[in-house]
Amino acid sequence: MAKLLYVTCNLKPVEHSRSLSIGKVFLNKYVQFNPQDEIAFLDLYRDNIQRIDTDVLNGWEKIRGGGSLASLNDDEKRKIGRIWRHVDQFVTADKYLFVTPMFNLGFPAEFKIYIDTICVDGMTFTHTPAGPVGLLKDQGRKCLHIHSTGDFHFGKDDDYSVPYLRSIMHRMGIDDFEAIVIEGCDRRPDLAEQFRRAAVEKALDAATRF
Repeated sequence: MAKLLYVTCNLKPVEHSRSLSIGKVFLNKYVQFNPQDEIAFLDLYRDNIQRIDTDVLNGWEKIRGGGSLASLNDDEKRKIGRIWRHVDQFVTADKYLFVTPMFNLGFPAEFKIYIDTICVDGMTFTHTPAGPVGLLKDQGRKCLHIHSTGDFHFGKDDDYSVPYLRSIMHRMGIDDFEAIVIEGCDRRPDLAEQFRRAAVEKALDAATRF
C-alpha cells in the first residue's frame, strides 16, 4: 500500500475548474488501479498553511543554536509545530499529485507558502559544500503535476510554474516528475474541448502507471 498526497490550490468548484476536473478524472481512475492506497487531501486555500514569519525564523534560529521545540515561546512553538506537521505529512507520502492553475505566469501565493513550508533544511534537503542535496532521493517517490493556463505558456521562457515545481521536487530528491498541462482554452475557445479531451486522455493513462 502506498500513500498519495493530493494537493490542490484553486478557489473554483471542481465543475468550473479545468485543472480540478482533470485531477478528478485522474483520481477516479487511480483508485480503480490502486484500491488499497491511502490518499490524503490538502487544499491550500482551505487548510491554512503556516507562512514563514518572524516567529518561525526566530524559532529556527534558536533550534539551530541547540534549543528544543519545548524551549521556544508559545507562538514560535505553535507555528513551527504546524510547519513540521506538514513536512511530516509530505515526507511520509510516497506519491504526490499537485493540481494548480496559473496565476500571472506562476502559481497562487498560497502555493508558494506551501513550498516554503515543506522545503526545510535537515528534513527534506540539506546543504553541503557541493550544494543542496535532497533527502528524499532514491526512495521510489513520484510526482504528477496537473496544471492549467488559459494561454499558451508551457515550455516557453515565461513559464514559471511547471519548471519551478520540477526544480523544487528535484531539490528534495524527487526526480520522477510528470506534468499534464491543459492550456490555451481561453486563447482558442473554439479548441477548448479538444484541449480538454487531450488532457483527460493523458490523465487516464498516467493513472494506470502512477
